[in-house]
Parts: sequence; structure tokens; C-alpha cells
Amino acid sequence: MAINLLQDKGVPLSRQILSWKDMVGKPISKLDDDAFTRVRIILMNGLELDSLRTKQVAIRCNADARVQLAQLMRAEQHQATAINWLIGADHSPIETTIGYEQTAIEVTASVAQLEPDGYLAQGYRYALLEDFDHLYRYTALLDRLEGKDANNITQGYTDIVPARPTLVHHRAPEHDLLEPYQPGAALATKLHALTLTGGEYQTHDYYMNIGPLFADPLARQLYAEIASVESQHITHYGSMLNPNESPLEKLLLAEACEVWNYAACLEQESNPRIKAIWERFLDFELGHLQVAMALFKDVERRDPAELLGDGKLPPFIRFQSQREFVRKVVEEETQLRKNLTQYVDEAEEGGSSLVYRDAVNKDGSPSSIVSDTYSWTPGTELSRVRSAAGELAEA
Repeated sequence: MAINLLQDKGVPLSRQILSWKDMVGKPISKLDDDAFTRVRIILMNGLELDSLRTKQVAIRCNADARVQLAQLMRAEQHQATAINWLIGADHSPIETTIGYEQTAIEVTASVAQLEPDGYLAQGYRYALLEDFDHLYRYTALLDRLEGKDANNITQGYTDIVPARPTLVHHRAPEHDLLEPYQPGAALATKLHALTLTGGEYQTHDYYMNIGPLFADPLARQLYAEIASVESQHITHYGSMLNPNESPLEKLLLAEACEVWNYAACLEQESNPRIKAIWERFLDFELGHLQVAMALFKDVERRDPAELLGDGKLPPFIRFQSQREFVRKVVEEETQLRKNLTQYVDEAEEGGSSLVYRDAVNKDGSPSSIVSDTYSWTPGTELSRVRSAAGELAEA
């Protein structure tokens, strides 16, 4: 897709007005739409919400940019609404959770293969294994509480098996940190880190809001346990970002990140109605980028080309099954652990994580309990229906 971040103007911010009907349209179908349409919806909602967070920080730090930031925040709020409301009532909260974990797995696996920095690519593979295991634990919960097969959501694109057990994801905070990318890092490296940080932030917030609504005690504990790990992932990915970037520098990169991701969604979307939304919001984000570049020039007296280079977009995330890559990572890297900012064999894991893990798991691990004796097999739900029908016929 021939988009240039420095040249394409998009739709001016003043023309980006959505009505309530624009924001709350027809949702996707759980069964009829492709699973990667839902993956894109979940990802882009996460990026919109993270873009809002970036602006909320920036507005507290820049007296000269308050009006423009407030205007951008309103536009981002309504875009996030339009995207998030595409998830319909045919999804139960646990089924939506399955969608969140599939998004984390497939997007992170693609980013891990695109990332040019070997150390950061390792960071993506490391957290990928943890989200992969979360999918298995929530699949067991879906079977336990609703008797449903998670394959109705994943549509066979994503394996559902254990990886690095959630039981051992719990680390002392100092062992969640990574070395950040440096100012001269490739634009792709910066966009990858921003994308995954936003995605994990959204997942954490969803679990924190949904978890307390369950009546089942084990479900409540499982959401609490995995929400804590998602908080660790926010630290993990967020620490990849260079802490010396100014708020307006982060704003500019956030807008470029949204352009890059909307362009990827537009290129690969199979649903024509959703594709039109991606196209419209891509034009909106190009307009937002113009505002961010103007602020960068006027307030910081810096050239956006410092960050955006020649303006060409890096290669896109591929919205397709990453099964073979994930299987390879599961086979080769499940035993890895963290010691401060380094990846080590499990025997060399940071000692403070062992103490912390024993404390939080002293009454047991919900993720281990929920999957005890559980084994996922494709087609479980349909097989059970047929089996039950057969038994009734014989009776």
C-alpha cells in the first residue's frame, strides 16, 4: 500500500465527526465472519485506547498543545467506540476472552518474525508463549462453565495446548523489565513495541472489568491471576519503549503506529463493510498525524523526518495463522525464564521471582486447577451434541 507518512494528508480533524449511529453499527457475527476480522477489531480497539492514554499524558505536560490534544482525544474516543461496539452480543464474555488471547498470539507471532532487533524479537517470543498458555486455560474455563468449544472462536487457526505454564509466569517486578530500544532504532522497531503495548493494556483492562462479574469462584480467581500476568506484559512491552522520548515524540509515533496498523487491516480485511471502516479511519489517522507533526515542529522545533525517515511504511503484520512458528517457539523456548533484563534457563531464574511466586500461589494456582484433567480436542462441542443425540436414540 503506497502510503507516505510525510506526504499523505488524510481527512482534516475538523471533518472527523461521527454520529451515534456511525459509532454503534451492526456488529460482526461470531460464526459467519472470519476469526481474523475479530482479531483486527480487538487489536485496533487496543491501539485506539492506548493512543488516548498517550494524549492524556501529553495534555498534562504541554501547555501549548492542549487544544489540539483535546480535539484529537475526542476523535480517538469515537473511533474506539465504533470499533469496540463491533463485538456483538452473540459473544459471551469468555468467548470474547478467547478472541483476545488469539489476537495476542497471532499478532505477537507475526511481530516476532518482523522485528529486526534480535533481543526485542526474543522478548516477543517470550511473552507469546505466555499468552499461548492463557488461551489453553481460558478454553478449559469455557468448557467448564458453558460447555462450548473454543474452536468456534479460533476457527482452527490457532492451536490450543499448554505452553510455559501460567503458574510460573508470576515474576518479581524487576524481572519484567527489558532494555529499551535506542533513539536510532528502526521505525518498525518502535511501531512493533507500541502495538504490543497497546494490545496488552487493553487485554489487562478487559480482564479487570470482566473478572468480578462471574459468580463461579474459580473463574473469578482465573481472571485475577491472568490479569496480573497481563499487567506484567504491559511492563514487559512498555519497557521496550525509549524512556527519553518526549510526550510529543511519543504522540507522533503513536499516530504513525495507528496509520501503519489501519493500513495493514485495510489491505487484509475480508469483510467489505469492516474494510470500509478501516479505510475511513486510516484517512482519519493520517489527519491526526498531520496535527501531531505540526505540534512536533511548532513546540519542539524538530523535524518529523527524524522519527519517520522517508515516510514509507514498514512491512505489515500478517493476519494469518502463525501455527508453525508458534509450535517451533513452544518446542525450543518454553524452558526460558527471566533474570532482570536477560533471558536465561529456568535453573538461572531470578531468585526474587521464586519467592514472589511461592507467595501468590500459596493457596494454589487457579490456572492449574481449571485445566486439571482437561484436554482440548477439536470439535468437542459438536461431538458432544451428536453423542448425546445418539444416546437418546438408543434409549
